[in-house]
Amino acid sequence: MSALQNLSMLAGNVQPGAAIRLTELSSLVVLEAKGADTVDFLHGQLTQDVKTLDTGNARLAGYCTAKGRMLASTVVWRAAPALDDPTPRILLMVDAGLAGTLQKRLSMFVLRAKVKITALALHVIGVSASGAGRAALEAAVGALPHSPWTRTDHASGSWIAAPAADGQARWWWIASEDQIAATAPALGTIAAQSPLQAWQADDIAAGLPWISAATQDLFVPQTVNFELIGGVSFTKGCYPGQEIVARSHYLGKLKRRMFLGYIPAQSAPAGELAAVDIYHSDDPQPCGRIVNAALDQDKIALLFESTLVSVQAGTLHVGALDGPIITLQPLPYSLPGDKEA
Repeated sequence: MSALQNLSMLAGNVQPGAAIRLTELSSLVVLEAKGADTVDFLHGQLTQDVKTLDTGNARLAGYCTAKGRMLASTVVWRAAPALDDPTPRILLMVDAGLAGTLQKRLSMFVLRAKVKITALALHVIGVSASGAGRAALEAAVGALPHSPWTRTDHASGSWIAAPAADGQARWWWIASEDQIAATAPALGTIAAQSPLQAWQADDIAAGLPWISAATQDLFVPQTVNFELIGGVSFTKGCYPGQEIVARSHYLGKLKRRMFLGYIPAQSAPAGELAAVDIYHSDDPQPCGRIVNAALDQDKIALLFESTLVSVQAGTLHVGALDGPIITLQPLPYSLPGDKEA
């Protein structure tokens, strides 16, 4: 029985009012970098400080071109060493649409380093809990990390606490089909399925951008607020694009940032909005692009990159000057300059 079928079984057994939601995150794939030189290699490739990463935490990281534009965003963590194989292992959770390209590109730069990059047969499941749901979940699977980006391993798999905007608890649960099958009976009466776009809308509300195939090579990390949510280390040394990213941080005043907003649900298919242009009411030229979009009940939630001046007055529109109007919402974290505004 597949992981998705196991989740379907859970939905069939769920009690009314369940406070735990499970989402099969088919949009994410887990890559493994394994070998004696793994830590040094990834430290020199990603925007994150991989050398200080321990087994109790995960971190956000970007992978950039030499011009500092993002080819991928990823959640990275160090796997605990196995008793029979202490070879270092770093796992990377990335958008499924660009996982193959990222695997191939990283492998091209391995050269003589002792590192092998492979895709793992693991599933990523989004788990959210509210109220008594957290206690019920921990009673079923064991103690879970509570602070965003902390992680733990159980017999059921790896659990990483995800950021959230509304106070609910969220985790990425990374597990094999066997682990999911073994855990399903314990969750069968307390959990319900939730659609993929609902989880993605929660990522958007948390201000967490995911680079996809449609948005590769479009954004410098800071223009999608990556350094504000812990995705960039400015003390780790060189990586592709590091000079551009550091210059933007230390010398330049950014003119573009990522913002949160909504448009009516009937405006367009949410799955087709990534990289679509944003227009300001006073300018026939685009002022930005959509980073992520997801259906959120009666509206479409958007993370979009735009010039700072464009959000100060007038209206913003999706796709054309007469396109759907974006209703701006505050991000759950402050942008530089917010206090002065």
